Amino acid sequence: MGLDRSDLLRAVRRLQEEMPTHFDTLNTVDGKLGDGDLGITMTRGVAEISAVMDDLPDDLGLAMLKCSQAFTKSSGSSFGTLMALGMMAIAKQIRGQTAIEPSELAALVMAARDQIQSRGKAEFGGKTVLDSLDAIYKRTSGLTDLEDIRTAAVLAADEALTEFRDKPATMGRARMFGEKSIGLDDPGMLAMKFIVYAIARQNV
Repeated sequence: MGLDRSDLLRAVRRLQEEMPTHFDTLNTVDGKLGDGDLGITMTRGVAEISAVMDDLPDDLGLAMLKCSQAFTKSSGSSFGTLMALGMMAIAKQIRGQTAIEPSELAALVMAARDQIQSRGKAEFGGKTVLDSLDAIYKRTSGLTDLEDIRTAAVLAADEALTEFRDKPATMGRARMFGEKSIGLDDPGMLAMKFIVYAIARQNV
């Protein structure tokens, strides 16, 4: 059975519930390597998507495009822009579809990853959200069962955060901190973990 508009709405509701609980954590972590406003970016972005959720069409591609536009409206931050770009890439992949199979999810993660890499001029291994998306793609690739995919995505987000914690940031604003970034979580990777956790638990 494919995933449709109702599943997208459940995911949005979970994000709406969860993101405010991470507001202070994301701001604090971002304050060590960035502007200290990532909690604001994520909470406002999800709130803007929630505000249009009743108007999302059955066409999942158009629905994702609307979500991307709403998120962009909330923030001009670099991470907000990357999130919007990722959603736009997904929207392009599934335009015209009213349902997607779980087996398609890895390809959508890859589309978002590649778009962010291309437009953000980032490289794998730089300790950014790109590394989280890459880990999620690799862990979920080839899986067809939705519960297996959720479990794999959560594990990948955790593993990526742990793997890069003791490495220096070499991309984005955080690269300016050099060796001082060792031992610190990348804010974007932490945000992606919270996103994955919220969506993976959407039916709980």
